[in-house]
Amino acid sequence: MKLGARMLKTGIAITLALYVSELLHLPTPVFAGIAAIFAIQPTIYRSYLSVIEQIQGNIIGAILAIIFILIFGNHTLIVGFAAILAIIIMVTLKLENSIRLALVTIIAIMTAPANDFLQLAILRPSTILLGILSAFVVNFIFLPPKYETKLFQSITDVNADIFRWMRLTSRFASEWRLLRKDLGSIKNRIKELNQLYSMYQEERNYFQKHGINKMRKLVIYRQMIHVTEQSHEILTLLQRHENILQQLSHSIQMNMRDHLDFLLSYHEQLLLMYVGKVRQEIRLDSLLDEDFNRVQLIESLIKEIRNNESEDDFEAFHLMRILSALMEYEEHLEKLERLIRSSQKFHQKEVKKKRKVLGRN
Repeated sequence: MKLGARMLKTGIAITLALYVSELLHLPTPVFAGIAAIFAIQPTIYRSYLSVIEQIQGNIIGAILAIIFILIFGNHTLIVGFAAILAIIIMVTLKLENSIRLALVTIIAIMTAPANDFLQLAILRPSTILLGILSAFVVNFIFLPPKYETKLFQSITDVNADIFRWMRLTSRFASEWRLLRKDLGSIKNRIKELNQLYSMYQEERNYFQKHGINKMRKLVIYRQMIHVTEQSHEILTLLQRHENILQQLSHSIQMNMRDHLDFLLSYHEQLLLMYVGKVRQEIRLDSLLDEDFNRVQLIESLIKEIRNNESEDDFEAFHLMRILSALMEYEEHLEKLERLIRSSQKFHQKEVKKKRKVLGRN
């Protein structure tokens, strides 16, 4: 298990909350530490939203606790009823994320000694608020997440695995059970890519110039993820319909293999181009060794489908799906190239920066 930045930030936030609480001589600083745990988030933007929600939950919990004590007292059953009502109110207001902290506030106030009730009814919510703010400060200052670097590295790693399996599968050399297991793993990693993309999208820029550049990069990363999903779909189709592909003529198998090798090399070159390892004036076609005839592949497959005499009525349909997926993959790769070239044309300094940051690996 790796010690991640969020773990370190949680520890720092708890320490800061407890230290400031003791420095201000606030009662039961443990509530500040608990609040800090709830308020830590993976991004600064989510931390900001969490602060707003947690403050609302803290206020609602404090108001309910004071009302219940003044009307019904602080019997154990009354605490439970107050907690139930708080949950209903929070769900109604769509503040589910701050339910736990609202309940902590209720317990903190309603379990206070009766003789110090009014004083603790003010101080304990203030202590919890201090914990929330401590978490926000830590999230804003310490160990700011670099989601762009993580996102690009994850995209590169996932595609590298897909490329290896794709080249083996197109030559009917892959081990079926291991490939099937890895397909599920790759699918989960693609979901993680989308989560990283969302976190990177949530990061805020404070200058308009950087904001425009960020929007360009978001479009490119969205397209990168899309072509990754497309390559995963092709790998799934190749694995699922391997028996059908093996029955094709040798020439069609070779044409399909050459075309697939071209697309994979094209994809690899685009990832290298994005980090500035390929000069912008270079045509990617000239870097690729394989020469393929796209029209010949399409015509041969269509001819194979027309002449298909297999008992399986869906065999022709599966071949069309594979051909369609290959064409769509190529189309989206070309779109990705246009986006990268357009971005690099207007952001030469950013290309050099990416070469240093993203190109290290």
